[in-house]
Amino acid sequence: MAKDNLETRAGLPDALRVLLEQYPRDLWQSHSNFDGLTRFWLERHLMFRQVLDQLQSEAQGFLDGKIDPQQHAARTARMAGFLIDQLHGHHQIEDHHYFPKLSAAETRLARGFEILDSDHHALDDHLKVLTDDTNAMLRAIVEKQPADAAAGALEARLGRFRQFLNRHLTDEEELVVPVILHHGFRL
Repeated sequence: MAKDNLETRAGLPDALRVLLEQYPRDLWQSHSNFDGLTRFWLERHLMFRQVLDQLQSEAQGFLDGKIDPQQHAARTARMAGFLIDQLHGHHQIEDHHYFPKLSAAETRLARGFEILDSDHHALDDHLKVLTDDTNAMLRAIVEKQPADAAAGALEARLGRFRQFLNRHLTDEEELVVPVILHHGFRL
């Protein structure tokens, strides 16, 4: 459905937020079913957001002339590669391990897990374009060509990607954690 599309939605439909109403975010960590693996999973989401912040800050610093091109290229290659690899692995574990178990535990929210799986496919497309934009900027620097246009395109791409990724991560957290808390499910 178009309204469930990662590109356009403002959040999960109300029907999929039923457990979030019972288990609001501010109570998660104090709940007896909130365990170390759930904390680790949420910390991974925070890490993805932080790496994106660093990449965008790095790009802006380069565009402002505050960062040496070679240092910028090295840090960007390392951080972007890390982000892309980690997101792919994270999503594979969720799609093949966590989501099927969570969906089976809370069948009335199965549509939510389908939406999150669809998000992963959409994010894969965004990651490919992010990879292409990163490589274009890196290539310009390595070849000692003007890199401002490529760096600007990458910085803009990072901003758009942040919106999509944050929408997905927030929706995922607000669906998954309440299911875990409600069922005492262990990832």
